[in-house]
Amino acid sequence: MSITKVKEYFKSFGIEGKVIELEQSSATVELAAAAIGCEPERIAKTLSFLVDGKGILIVVAGDAKIDNRKYREEFHEKAKMIPADGVEAIIGHAPGGVCPFGINEEVDVYLDISIKLFSTVYPAAGSGNSAIELNITELEKYSNSKKWVDVCKGWLANE
Repeated sequence: MSITKVKEYFKSFGIEGKVIELEQSSATVELAAAAIGCEPERIAKTLSFLVDGKGILIVVAGDAKIDNRKYREEFHEKAKMIPADGVEAIIGHAPGGVCPFGINEEVDVYLDISIKLFSTVYPAAGSGNSAIELNITELEKYSNSKKWVDVCKGWLANE
């Protein structure tokens, strides 16, 4: 089970106790926000893409949408999400529990600037009924992110 993998990952940092296991589903942004009791935009949505045939994750604000032009400028190819039936094999977590923790070694993680607006965010923790509250510095540290990107629509003042 993926949540076990995430808790094991967090154990090395001594924060496995911060993982929240919910009674209800948190598999979508709306469900997660309702279960946690926060605004949907504070759910750190983790999206799975293929770049050069390799899986990557981009963590974005819960209400953010990928801007295809910005994505192409950043990754030099069209945005191609991993089909749902391939996510677990490529990333290490099934849809609904995808998060940037305890993932397969070859997967790169990127953080979108859309999440910088919040003091804390709630990414999933490996299952469709889990989350963890992290500040942006903690998210950056525990996700082992490669870099910050700007690939979402409407997150700059001039858009």
